[in-house]
Amino acid sequence: MKNITQQEWEEKVAADKNAVILDVRTEQECMQGMLANAQCLDIFARDRFVAGLEKMDKSKSYYVYCRSGQRSASACQVMDQMGFANTYSLIGGISAWKGEIVK
Repeated sequence: MKNITQQEWEEKVAADKNAVILDVRTEQECMQGMLANAQCLDIFARDRFVAGLEKMDKSKSYYVYCRSGQRSASACQVMDQMGFANTYSLIGGISAWKGEIVK
């Protein structure tokens, strides 16, 4: 896992054709707005969270965010333990995001 800034996030996602963006907030939080092309996978719904991860390609790069950066860091740690090769947590989460948020 690597913690990255919004600028690093935008550069990496733009250059990475294997990028997967994960929003690990609750479904209710996701409905309030998400980053473009993100998938919502609630880390608090632990069993569904792990089951969702098990279906994903571990060789891709995963860009993970939440509201403030705490849950995304935890999610990346779980993903690393499960064998995901590249995980990135957005510093400050969506609360600190300066840019487009999709409803």
